[in-house]
Amino acid sequence: MALNLNPFTWWTGATFGTWMGLRGKRQVGSDDLGNLYYEGGSDTAGRPRRWVIYAGSNDASRIAPEWFSWMHHQVDEVPDRSMPPRRTWQKPAVPNMTGTALAYRPAGALEKGGRRAAATGDYEAWTPDA
Repeated sequence: MALNLNPFTWWTGATFGTWMGLRGKRQVGSDDLGNLYYEGGSDTAGRPRRWVIYAGSNDASRIAPEWFSWMHHQVDEVPDRSMPPRRTWQKPAVPNMTGTALAYRPAGALEKGGRRAAATGDYEAWTPDA
């Protein structure tokens, strides 16, 4: 029998308490990764308070750049209304893949066989007597 950990764990999504805290707040949009964005009330500086509810693991790198700007009050309007349309050459935002099988591994990394390009001969080792 599986146990629903959502009411008790914050790292697998929003807890019951978070959902209760969002009562009376309005959902302003969502991004391509499925994250939901809310606004309501005000913070101590008098600015509107903003939240993100992650679709999946709670990882700040999973916020798209245009929504990051909105979350941090760099733009006032939600990205759907304030940002220009995405250009054809722009890649979609991806979360940080460190620690996963999709992480970047340069040539010479042990995970890629540990082979690197041979030195080009322009390197001279330093010795204290030279």
